Amino acid sequence: MSKPDLLNPENTVLVAIDFQERLFPAMHEKEKLLRQVVKLIQGVKVFEIPVILTEQYPRGLGPTLPEIAELLPDVQPIEKTCFSCCDAESFNSALEATNRKQVLVCGIEAHICVYQTAVALSQTGYEVQVVADCVSSRDPENKAVSLFKMGALGISPTTMETALFELLKIASGDKFRQISNIVK
Repeated sequence: MSKPDLLNPENTVLVAIDFQERLFPAMHEKEKLLRQVVKLIQGVKVFEIPVILTEQYPRGLGPTLPEIAELLPDVQPIEKTCFSCCDAESFNSALEATNRKQVLVCGIEAHICVYQTAVALSQTGYEVQVVADCVSSRDPENKAVSLFKMGALGISPTTMETALFELLKIASGDKFRQISNIVK
């Protein structure tokens, strides 16, 4: 098995799974989660990395949180009823259209839609990293076990700061200043 490359801004896409108004309030440490996700999205925008946003059954779980939607005004959420985003043809089309092979995954719930999506992406040849501080579940044990299971399958965990500084690679220039201000 070959080792994955460091994240590259030209080859990375962010998948943000189901940050929805009626689901989000039940998440463990939801305030910290929202802060981290907002920083992650702000950071990937510095690198002009595309973002794919999904919503699980929005009629029942509501729309994407306004704090996230307002950061992505040009991104139309992909509606789905399947747990793995990869089982939604519109998601696969959107992902293929990016022509990128490195996928950062954030979202809720870690042990359901995030887990099943990350596994499916990995099985189809994508380099997948799950942003551990940008995923959650109602029960923290479910999150912990899902991160363990993904790791056992070769899906690397990362954090918001690790991913952004990995994309940055150097400690100088305008992007460095922007990222430094975001992560403060």
